Amino acid sequence: MNWQITYALANFAKPGRSTAVHVEDDLIRVMTPDQPDVLAAIAPGETIDLATATYYRQRFPAMDFLCGYRSSCVWEGDAIRYLQDHGVGWGSFGTLSSAALDGKAKTASHKTYFFSDRLLRQYGRVAQAVREFDRVYQVTLKNGVVFRLGMIAEYEPTADAVRSLWDRFGPMDVAWNINPNGSPSKAAIDAGNELGCKVTKWEELRDYIHQRS
Repeated sequence: MNWQITYALANFAKPGRSTAVHVEDDLIRVMTPDQPDVLAAIAPGETIDLATATYYRQRFPAMDFLCGYRSSCVWEGDAIRYLQDHGVGWGSFGTLSSAALDGKAKTASHKTYFFSDRLLRQYGRVAQAVREFDRVYQVTLKNGVVFRLGMIAEYEPTADAVRSLWDRFGPMDVAWNINPNGSPSKAAIDAGNELGCKVTKWEELRDYIHQRS
């Protein structure tokens, strides 16, 4: 049994509403009272790309959810769109656990970015938000202005968090601190200014969009 399956089953074995059993290879079945069972593939990789998403769906056609078990896992936009187009949920182990409880595994998306993704897409001045990665978007405003946006989920992002986002995903215009309870440090803001990247909370991002609309 692969290491990620061992850890996933151990986590579901803790007291809670859901339990899980191993089905085969990287596939488990999550069972929750009064909710449909969830067939979830547990992937061990640092990155989930289109090839990985396609492999798991072809390997397990009845799969409801693909889980990137590592907390550091990065999802590429093509993989996300592929899974969504085929009615398969995606995200972290925490996302899987919540989706199993809610009975919404097939439509679930990464819980770290879910609310900020919805907030961005529903904002009236945004015409389109194309997801390049789970945390990076190309945003087009209704007046045609385009900018690149990255999301940082840390409570109080540091300068290193901003530089790491830039180094890992390339240049961007805005780094949005999406954690509702924290704020970026002055060092993070200064690092962003050095890179030519604004480091913002939601209110400042709205101001940025207004100035370009």
